Amino acid sequence: MGETFETDVSARLDRLPFARFHWLVASALGITWILDGLEVTLVGILAPTIAGGLGLTPTQLGLTGSAYILGAVAGALIFGRLTDRFGRRRLFIVTVAVYLVATILTGLSWDFWSLLLFRFLTGAGIGGEYGAINSAIQELIPARRRGYTDLVINSSFWIGAAAGALGSILVLDPAVVSQAWGWRLAFVIGGLLALVVIFVRRLIPESPRWLVVHGRPKEAEAIVRDIERRIEQRRALPAQLRPLPRLRFWKRNRVSWAEVARTHLRLHPRRTALGLILMATQAFCYNAIFFTYALILTRFYGVAPQHVGWFILPFALGNVLGPLLLGRLFDSVGRKPMISLTYGMAGVLLCLTGWMFAQGLLSAEGQTLAWTFIFFFASAAASAAYLTVGELFPLETRAISISLFYAFGTLLGGAGAPALFGLLIESGSREQIFAGYLLGGGLMVAAAVAELVLGVPAERAPLEEVTAPLSLAEEPGSPRGGAVSRRAATVADSARPSAAPSLPG
Repeated sequence: MGETFETDVSARLDRLPFARFHWLVASALGITWILDGLEVTLVGILAPTIAGGLGLTPTQLGLTGSAYILGAVAGALIFGRLTDRFGRRRLFIVTVAVYLVATILTGLSWDFWSLLLFRFLTGAGIGGEYGAINSAIQELIPARRRGYTDLVINSSFWIGAAAGALGSILVLDPAVVSQAWGWRLAFVIGGLLALVVIFVRRLIPESPRWLVVHGRPKEAEAIVRDIERRIEQRRALPAQLRPLPRLRFWKRNRVSWAEVARTHLRLHPRRTALGLILMATQAFCYNAIFFTYALILTRFYGVAPQHVGWFILPFALGNVLGPLLLGRLFDSVGRKPMISLTYGMAGVLLCLTGWMFAQGLLSAEGQTLAWTFIFFFASAAASAAYLTVGELFPLETRAISISLFYAFGTLLGGAGAPALFGLLIESGSREQIFAGYLLGGGLMVAAAVAELVLGVPAERAPLEEVTAPLSLAEEPGSPRGGAVSRRAATVADSARPSAAPSLPG
């Protein structure tokens, strides 16, 4: 297979205190989800206005939502593969550039078909972000804070949702801007904001872990030394009580599609099943509710389109607070109990709220409060799904794994959800809509059970211990603290001890 080399890059990254550098990573990468939230919220809130301006039916609006999702699927598959091949940093700049152009074009749409195309392209840019961003987050953040940080960054989508809600109040106010141009202006401004993202992301280095598994240890060492130097300028690094673990890697060529398939279907079939279940169920739940949020409020509760933004704000707040308040428990209590709890609670509450809606027991404010409480749990659950599919597969295939699970999960559970609920809403039947809510809630409960059976307790463990890199060299009988063997470094799907070994410092 070629020559080998040893490195302690991974251990050095995991021993670092959470410092200013990590905040830079979190903000520079999380800001994309803020833009995504802004984008999706504007479409949801502005849906009635867009429909009026372009002459669209509720079903056509639902189809534009599905086009966005299908574009995200295509973008995830294309850019996810490129991220594993060419690096995290290069691709998370390219994907946000695609988003920028497509969002501005959305604001220039002239009919249903042009809107459909530009929503597809916008989705492609965002879809490409999933693999690049989640890979970089997990590979740069210390193991003991990986779960919490990943959850909070993914939930920043809802900060954008709140911003979109407030912005919609302005662009839908005829005293501020013409109704014919308000929704168009919103998309153009949203796209231009992505220029800030491109500038900030230039400050984020390439993932040292990615460089290592691609046979570039010297570059990885240089980046880690620079990160350590930057942190030491403000605070001391943890005392090193014993030598840091060193891993031995083969210098190898890029991973083929055959190896990707073998990794998912042969080496880790249980993890593959779990990832699909978690991604598909949360995708159906979110896409079904959020893409038709404004239509429910305007059609069944008589809320004026220009006032929908006020109802989005508490909903967005619940989605932000869920990961923020529950996120630390994913690193302390553990992945399995917390993922099962959040999926289960969201599913049960969605079924209950659907029944109350069908019975006419909720006002617009009551419906909003119920959704806020549901998605307090669902937001943490959905973010944990991305965390799970990133952690449980090798470094060489991390981005494409995230992208594949996002793509197949979305196709299985989410792509048709907006169109389905658009049809249910167009029927005007509360009972039919309740059946849709019952389906979504039941799927979330099933996912909670699947996590209990198939989940892996990856909390606080180095990525290389959760799953061995494909390029990790075999070192049979290697002592603890030395080069770790492929077998020892791969956590068993169902038999790993719940307490991960602590890292120096």
